[in-house]
Amino acid sequence: MDVPQFQALIADVTRQLDGRPLDSSLADWLNANYGAGSPGYEALIDACRIGVADGWLCNREGGGIRYGRVIKPTPDTHGFSVDVVDMANLAGPHHVHPNGEIDLIMPLTPGATFDGHPAGWCVYGPGTAHRPTVASGRALVLYLLPEGAIEFTRSA
Repeated sequence: MDVPQFQALIADVTRQLDGRPLDSSLADWLNANYGAGSPGYEALIDACRIGVADGWLCNREGGGIRYGRVIKPTPDTHGFSVDVVDMANLAGPHHVHPNGEIDLIMPLTPGATFDGHPAGWCVYGPGTAHRPTVASGRALVLYLLPEGAIEFTRSA
C-alpha cells in the first residue's frame, strides 16, 4: 500500500459521498455500507495501519497526537482532504468544521471511542465544532474534510 493506492481506496468512498449533505443520515448510510467489520471498513483500517507503519501516515507529532494530512482536496477525491490522527486517551485542539467533517473511527485498543462513538463513522455538519477526544484507549481516526476546510480556535 502506498499513497496513490490509498487515494484510490478513499476515492471509492468519496465518490459515493459527493454532493450528499453531511448529516446523521449520511452517518447511518456510512455505518450500514462501510461500518465496522465490513469489507470496506477492514480495507480502510488495514491501509491506515500499513501507512502508519510505513511512515507516510501520522508522520507529525504534537501535544501527544500523531497526525498528518496525506491527501489534499482534489477532484480525484471529490474535493475531500484526508487527514489521519493517532490518539490515546486525550482531547485534541478545538476546531470548527466550516463545511462539515466525516470521521472514520478505528480503535486500536478494544473499546476505544472517539467523541463517544465506537468503531465506525460519525458525521459533523457544516459549522459544528469540537475538541476531538479519544477515550478508553488508542484509536486511529480518519478525517474527510470537504475542501480541506478546518479552523482551529483558541477556546474550547
